[in-house]
Amino acid sequence: MLVRRLVLCLLVPGLLAGLLLDPERAVADVYELRTYTTNEGKLDNLNARFRDHTVQLFKKHGIESVGYWVPTDGPKTKNTLIYVIKHESRDAARASWKAFLADGAWKKVARESQKDGQILAKAPESVFMDATDYSPNWKEKKNDDAVFELRTYRTNKGKLPNLDARFRDNTIRIFNRHGIRSVAYWHPADEPSSTDTLIYIIRHDSRDAAKTSWKAFGADEEWRKVAKESQKDGRFLRERPESVYMKATDYSAIR
Repeated sequence: MLVRRLVLCLLVPGLLAGLLLDPERAVADVYELRTYTTNEGKLDNLNARFRDHTVQLFKKHGIESVGYWVPTDGPKTKNTLIYVIKHESRDAARASWKAFLADGAWKKVARESQKDGQILAKAPESVFMDATDYSPNWKEKKNDDAVFELRTYRTNKGKLPNLDARFRDNTIRIFNRHGIRSVAYWHPADEPSSTDTLIYIIRHDSRDAAKTSWKAFGADEEWRKVAKESQKDGRFLRERPESVYMKATDYSAIR
C-alpha cells in the first residue's frame, strides 16, 4: 500500500501537468496586434523606419509581418500605425522581441531615426491573439484602392462560442455575397478578453463600397433571420462593435 501511494504521488503531478498543458497551444502560431501612436508630424518617420529597416529586422529575428495599416478617419490618420505580426509561439515571441531589441542594427536605426525628436508619443499597445478555426488564409490580389476595417466585438458572458458559430456557419458566407472579404479572425490570447472578444479584419473595394456592402448586408433577409434565431436565448454583444477603417501602407504584405 505504501509503495502504491508513493508511485501515485510521483505520477499524479506529471499527469496533471500533461492535462493542464496543451501541447498544440504551446507551439501554435500566435499573432500580435500592435498600435503605435506618434508625436505630431512623426508618422512619416515611423513608416520610413518600418519600410526601410524594421520589417527586415523583424524577419531576421523570426517575426513574420502580416499587415500594416494607417487609419483613414480623424486625428489617427496623422499619428497612428496599426499592424499585425505572427510568431511561432508565445515563447518564440518573447525570444524574438528580446533579440530584436538587443540587435545592434536596430539600436543604431532607432537612434538615428530620432535625431530630430522621439517618434512615439507613448508605449506601443499590444494584444496577443489566436486565430479562430474559421479564419481564412488570405489569398486576395492586391488592390491599392481597397480599404480595410478592423472590428472588435465584445460579447455577453458565455456568448463568444455562439458568435463564433454564427460567423463560421453564416456571417462570412453572407459577407462574401455582399463583397465583404474576410482577412482574418482572432480571439485575444489572454483572459479575460479571450473569453468574450472577437477581433477581425475585413476588406472592401473602397470606402463607398463599404457603405454599400454594409447597407446590403444589414438588409439581407437571410442575415436578419440568422441574427434573430441565433439570439433567441439572449443577445450576443454587450456593446456596439468598434470599427476602424484603414488603408494599407505601401510596405504591407496585405494590400
